[in-house]
Amino acid sequence: MTLQQMEYVVAVDKYRHFQQAAEACGVTQPTLSAMLSKLEEELDIRIFDRTNKAVHPTEVGQKIIRQAQRAVSEAHRLKEVVAEERERLTGSLRLRIGPTIAPYIVPKFIELYTNQFSTMDLTIEEVKSEPMFGELQKNMADIGIAITGDAPDGIFQIPLYTEPFYIYLAENYRHNKNSFSPKDLASENMWVMKEAQCFRDSAFSFCKGQKTGRQIYEAGSITTLIQIVDHIGGYTIIPEMHLPFLNDAQRKQVRPIEGDYISYRKVSMYIRNHEVRQRLVQSVVDTLKAIVPASMHDSYIRRPIQL
Repeated sequence: MTLQQMEYVVAVDKYRHFQQAAEACGVTQPTLSAMLSKLEEELDIRIFDRTNKAVHPTEVGQKIIRQAQRAVSEAHRLKEVVAEERERLTGSLRLRIGPTIAPYIVPKFIELYTNQFSTMDLTIEEVKSEPMFGELQKNMADIGIAITGDAPDGIFQIPLYTEPFYIYLAENYRHNKNSFSPKDLASENMWVMKEAQCFRDSAFSFCKGQKTGRQIYEAGSITTLIQIVDHIGGYTIIPEMHLPFLNDAQRKQVRPIEGDYISYRKVSMYIRNHEVRQRLVQSVVDTLKAIVPASMHDSYIRRPIQL
């Protein structure tokens, strides 16, 4: 049993396709298949059921895969731990980030991180919370960034920042006040993006009680919602980090939310509990601190991270 065989097991589970797994591992398909067959003979079990159309792990194979993932992860981290002791950050960073957060973070993050940590192999994907947690648990990702919520077993949460929200009104909205509370806002004029604005306790309490918001179009971005308001009327809710994306005329239509209402969202970082690459985590936190306004920073990240 070799580490190489463990890597092949992990790759086949990831791609569920022998040719794609072989390409990812930099070997031919016959080589990968032969090595896996030798491992199955050694263990006297079948790890994968193979058909012409699909590859699926067997029941015992799923247990083997989990152990292989741990073995590969630990082996890869050995070199990284040594490098960190020598004060060099090397290796890879597989970052997953929620789609409603990414537009405000990713462009600047790529610029800053690749400039400061040029030896790191950075990959970023936009992923919603549930699949993000799955990738972290399977060691298919190193760090996730998402709206704060309950983390599953084996995942550690680091609070990053709290972002206020604002009302964005159509120019002809009938109550053109300087600030608004939920009672001022008619739900039939509200355009929402469920994932970002009316989901979890970190969004808006008054969204939960108003189920008559406009459902003609399930918007995929804040920018789309703003365009709908500009063309059709009504209002929507936007995060503070979207304000720089507005033009001068649009900024005049922004209003604060008053009163003791939940008018913000919390964003956290997620890692596996056994993650030991503290310098990697700190490098991501420090980069985010340079992007997110200091007024939003959680007290946890204002000091060096302790895992």
